[in-house]
Amino acid sequence: MSDVLALVRKDPPLAAAIVAVVGLAVIGGFFFFEYGIGLPPCPLCLEQRKAYYVVVPLAALLWLGGNYGASNKVLIAGFAVIAAVMLWNSGLAAYHAGIEWKLWPGPQDCSGPISNFGSTQDLMRQLGHISLVRCDVASWRFLGLSLAGWDVPVSLGLACIAGWGVRASLARHVDDR
Repeated sequence: MSDVLALVRKDPPLAAAIVAVVGLAVIGGFFFFEYGIGLPPCPLCLEQRKAYYVVVPLAALLWLGGNYGASNKVLIAGFAVIAAVMLWNSGLAAYHAGIEWKLWPGPQDCSGPISNFGSTQDLMRQLGHISLVRCDVASWRFLGLSLAGWDVPVSLGLACIAGWGVRASLARHVDDR
């Protein structure tokens, strides 16, 4: 394991490849849970997916660019974007997991009650905007963590690998001088 980490620290394309492959596995995982097992995602789950939709193609481009002579400035910027997006996603996942553990209230549209029905038109409008999948209920857990809970360490890990990609790109930039 330490040999892989040492390689990632020295080789920006390898860091990008790891981010792309792990991110693609996560995308495959959430589609498996949605379509294979039949667990529909809540609105916060759908929001967490967006980070992977940004990071995987960017990491694939960095992987290709790193192997075909992309400038170090491009690699550094790309890895910095990946790290920032995955740090944001880990925060969103921690927020979502906290909602599931009832540590704080979630958004009204996916975890709040319908308390004021109002007129029939208001009720129909509320029903049109409310999610049937609740954000405050974990539909599946493994080792005590929900899918949102597992997204926290995965996102933090990918952010760390992107940070190593920045470091490796900087080292390669210094070595090229």
